[in-house]
Amino acid sequence: MSVLLVISGVCAVLAGLVHVYIFFLESVAWTSPRVRRAFGIASESEAQATRSLAFNQGFYNLFLAIGAILGVVLVLAGNGATGWTLVVFSTASMLGAAVVLAGTGRRYLNSAFVQGSLPLITLLFAFIGSTFTAA
Repeated sequence: MSVLLVISGVCAVLAGLVHVYIFFLESVAWTSPRVRRAFGIASESEAQATRSLAFNQGFYNLFLAIGAILGVVLVLAGNGATGWTLVVFSTASMLGAAVVLAGTGRRYLNSAFVQGSLPLITLLFAFIGSTFTAA
């Protein structure tokens, strides 16, 4: 495997870990004061009112994380076609969600950057690495 594909795999795992952390914030710790501040939730009652939505959204992030990490595990186990398909699909979905978040408003740009940077790097290195490997 080329160095570019190794970098892509490492970034995919890191992107997955970021999304596991987002899952934790949204699905486990949503009503805590620290998380409320991070997400701009003004009050405990607002956090309670949005708790089920955040809980659900957190699981979307967890499933994307599982896909990215499982994809890398499959690549390492020798099943490159299935593994890279999972990596690309999962990280492209993460990047798509980050683009949607960025389009929501200026106050979400930093969060979109955190959510989308590693998936973007993963996809770029996977594309470049697969192009040079195939040549």
